[in-house]
Amino acid sequence: MLEEMILAHSILVDIFLGFLFCGLVIPFIVKNPVGFKKASFIYTMAFQALATMVAFAGLVAIYSGHLGWEVTTILMGIIWAIMMFIEIKKYKLIKVSDLTDEHTFKVLKSSFFKISIIQILLVAIIVVMMILKVKGVISL
Repeated sequence: MLEEMILAHSILVDIFLGFLFCGLVIPFIVKNPVGFKKASFIYTMAFQALATMVAFAGLVAIYSGHLGWEVTTILMGIIWAIMMFIEIKKYKLIKVSDLTDEHTFKVLKSSFFKISIIQILLVAIIVVMMILKVKGVISL
């Protein structure tokens, strides 16, 4: 059962990473402020749903496999919390900002893109770290 849960967790991580890459195009394809606000809302809701699925599958794997709380597991939880915090703050900023101002709109689109890159890097770092741990290159 543990292998199935870890497989489900890794598939969800892959889907989440693909979703993050797809989110990179939002600032480029959405041209009007109202559309950007709506796209940001939909993106944030999907982000939270996928991130929660990833975390839940990981927690089930930890408890069903009696894996314990290693440094890597704690680090994954911390990064998950950081990513959720950043995403919520990003959406709240877009929601309350005056997007009719052209400069504000451009700054928020740029910030959306930069935050997406940071989130992709955070997930990629964890994935690489776990691959190296499984291969025995690092031991945390």
